[in-house]
Amino acid sequence: MNILSEAGGEQTDLLYVNFNQEGGCFACGTNRGFVIYNVDPYREIFKRIFSNGGIGIVEMLFRTNLLAFVGGGRTPRYPPTKVMIWDDQQNKCIGELKFRTEVKAVKLRRDRIVVVLETKVFVYRFRDLKLLDQITTVPNPKGLVSLCPEAKSNVLAIPGLQRGSIRIELYDVGKATLIKAHDAELAQFALNADGSRIASASEKGTLIRIWNCHTGEPLRELRRGVDRADIYCIAFNLASTYVACSSDKGTVHIFSLTAAPVPRRADGGGNFNAANETASLSGTDYAGSFSNKDYG
Repeated sequence: MNILSEAGGEQTDLLYVNFNQEGGCFACGTNRGFVIYNVDPYREIFKRIFSNGGIGIVEMLFRTNLLAFVGGGRTPRYPPTKVMIWDDQQNKCIGELKFRTEVKAVKLRRDRIVVVLETKVFVYRFRDLKLLDQITTVPNPKGLVSLCPEAKSNVLAIPGLQRGSIRIELYDVGKATLIKAHDAELAQFALNADGSRIASASEKGTLIRIWNCHTGEPLRELRRGVDRADIYCIAFNLASTYVACSSDKGTVHIFSLTAAPVPRRADGGGNFNAANETASLSGTDYAGSFSNKDYG
């Protein structure tokens, strides 16, 4: 996917797109910098052009001036093995995390930074970049991870050590929940806003499953379709009354989670029957700096 810059119509490669934690903004990383947009009303609210390379990952921290970058594209601005903490009020990097292998994903909340590598996940304290946890996973080339942004719910979801499994770290209560979500490889998963539920899909792409994060109990199974599909994204709305997924079929499916679920029964493979409630549409201490600047 390409976008055109305003500077002489020069083509800019779009490398990355992601919403902020509240879904009110989204950030785009390009081969020339990054752009931040407001969702409603839709408008560009900030752009920064770099003359010396691309941004392959750009993660916002709500609407603050703090972002996390990883270099990307043909000429990365930063090595793909580094996470750079950028303070846009100071217009400079104020911290960095360096690794031996390529960074696959980064997630932020006000007190944590989570960095995903191919087979490792690192959890850091935000204010001083102190390492708090490191977890081994199955090979995770997609960088699958979900971090609850809610201050009262410190929940992290990552792949487990077996194919199709999800590990839920419940840091507030000091326990982990292991969910055997699928027989096939994981394609995508996502926590809801308060970290109490997680939705998952396998590489088959026909079903979306909803799980209780504290007990690992299966709550719903929603059928996206009967044909195999590559699931690009899964997301809950803020109230957790809907869950949506997009795929390579060129559609977005939206499922209601408020209607009574269809009764389920176990089948021979340990699965449960699917409900059909769906609509388809074609190293620096910077504590206290979060309120310095609010985009939008």
